[in-house]
Amino acid sequence: MYNKERKQNKQKTDTTLQGQIEHPTHSGLSTRIVKEPSFLIINKKMAFKIYTKSGDQGETGLFGGKRLPKSHLRIESYGTVDELNSWIGLVRDLTDYPKTEGVLEHIQNRLFTVGSNLASDPSKAMNVPKILLSDIELLEKEIDRMEADLPPLKAFILPGGHPTVSNIHIARCVCRRAERSVVGLGLIDEVPDVILQYLNRLSDYLFVLARWVGMRLDAKEIKWVAPKS
Repeated sequence: MYNKERKQNKQKTDTTLQGQIEHPTHSGLSTRIVKEPSFLIINKKMAFKIYTKSGDQGETGLFGGKRLPKSHLRIESYGTVDELNSWIGLVRDLTDYPKTEGVLEHIQNRLFTVGSNLASDPSKAMNVPKILLSDIELLEKEIDRMEADLPPLKAFILPGGHPTVSNIHIARCVCRRAERSVVGLGLIDEVPDVILQYLNRLSDYLFVLARWVGMRLDAKEIKWVAPKS
């Protein structure tokens, strides 16, 4: 039954057609068509070469052509978002709840949107997709939905209890690290406020998701025991 539902969800995954991106239509998610940015439109006769050697001297290029050292905070920021996306992918693979899988896939698509914005030269007008307030509202609705099933949180809890729960907490921590990097980047360069808002809300979502999945798996929540003074 689960495999059948997963296959049905798979068929609803993003489809790229003639320069447009169609976003997932999982239950509770709306369909949104956006123009594919020019730098993502690839001639079908062309193929990507994995190695270009252009970064062998420790630099990489932003969308728009500007070159930066790979240690630059902008590169660190979207690199950490990429790392977060990989952890979200692992969490999605570990969960057996079709609706949650759909939300996580939606999040992965939005993290690519975040990355494309951070990887663009802010001094140039780049045609890149944007994070919308509706993307943040989706996370908030999912938080409210899961919290309605959970007992009130009355103490700090330790990450863990089940391998899936632990991996969700790791994703949450990487999300916080991505947020800190983007905050630092915003002190020296232009960063859209909505990106910070999205990452902040995403870490909240992952915390609640860890609790919700733990409850579904009957994993015990272990309270933090503060040392006696």
